[in-house]
Amino acid sequence: MSEQERLAAGLLFCPGDPELKAIKLRTHKLNQDYNRLYEDEVEARAEILAQILGEMGAGTFFQGPITFHYGIHTKVGKGCFFNFNLTVQDDAEVVIGDRCNFGPNVTIVTPIHPMIASERNAMLCPDGVVRRLCYAKPVHIGSDCWFGANVVVCPGVTIGDGCVIGAGSVVVKDIPANSFAAGNPCRVIREITEADSMAHKPEFLGGCTVLPETQA
Repeated sequence: MSEQERLAAGLLFCPGDPELKAIKLRTHKLNQDYNRLYEDEVEARAEILAQILGEMGAGTFFQGPITFHYGIHTKVGKGCFFNFNLTVQDDAEVVIGDRCNFGPNVTIVTPIHPMIASERNAMLCPDGVVRRLCYAKPVHIGSDCWFGANVVVCPGVTIGDGCVIGAGSVVVKDIPANSFAAGNPCRVIREITEADSMAHKPEFLGGCTVLPETQA
């Protein structure tokens, strides 16, 4: 069983494996290539993202700078916006739905290291070799989510459709769909309902009109 296969299976794996290191080095270089470009160099940026990501939908925009660890383990839907300094440590799969908006400095992490220091430093592998190991859990984020600045999403978390995650939150457990959640650790504050519509905030509308859901 290769280290990539062990990683995908959720088993302990060696991040220093040559195959995995080669994937990460390639992606880290592509990150740097992307970050050197101006945001209006649209075609060149798109070419690099196509090499970094496992999947990306139409109309998705990364402000940059970006930092992906593997890149190929990340799938992003259409019409998303990612503000400055997105970091995705995608040892395990990261899936982000459509029309999501992330504020600055959002971080998504999937790897987990052993809690006991001696185990974190070295463990015996099935082939009899002592190596430094970790494991990883996937992160799944639904469609139509908004993350405030400095949100951290921890390994194994699923966030449902239509959620708002408050700035500075550390998300350590699943968040159900259509929830406003915030804090460290992040917890559900309340459900998002029609009462949250901008239609009920005329002081901010300035002549704008809320569209029917079928047109939004």
